[in-house]
Amino acid sequence: MQELVKRIQQDGNVLGDGVLKVDSIINHQVDPLLMKQMGELFAKVFAKRNITKVVTIESSGIAPAIFCALELGVPMIFARKSKSLTMNEELLTSSVYSFTKQVTSTISISRKFLTESDNVLIIDDFLANGQAAKGLIELCQQAGASVEGIGILIEKSFQDGRQLLEDMGIDVVSLARISSLENGEVTFIEADA
Repeated sequence: MQELVKRIQQDGNVLGDGVLKVDSIINHQVDPLLMKQMGELFAKVFAKRNITKVVTIESSGIAPAIFCALELGVPMIFARKSKSLTMNEELLTSSVYSFTKQVTSTISISRKFLTESDNVLIIDDFLANGQAAKGLIELCQQAGASVEGIGILIEKSFQDGRQLLEDMGIDVVSLARISSLENGEVTFIEADA
């Protein structure tokens, strides 16, 4: 997606060690128009997959996921990274390692929101090593739901996340694919959509 690539070039900041900071458009301050465009694009790409739920992980995936769900006319569910007092029903849980935070979190979704009749589209902000997406897939599998695809805003193609997900038989669509983050520069390869 050219608009996303342009914004990464304009507003992104390479922090080294494979870390790209995009806090002015995606994960601290959010550009709602860009999120809407990305959500609508994912909805268009996956329109024929009979999606019944859009699933993401808190917090940066929520904005594009909600716009995608709105366009598809289905609910959006986000996996929580911490259990609140109100989450007292049976939970689907999985462990996820965060590349940028370098911590492992237990993510969870209430079992009442995902069922074996659901066709799920997973949306996330970054794909690096694939652990967040893998954790979301595991939650869907625990519910018996079918994962129809994964929409990623920014993929770090120099890491092995895409291969991990494709080896699991999951279709991955990335809007911006980065081939390297070296010497403070972002190098892109052609995106999927």
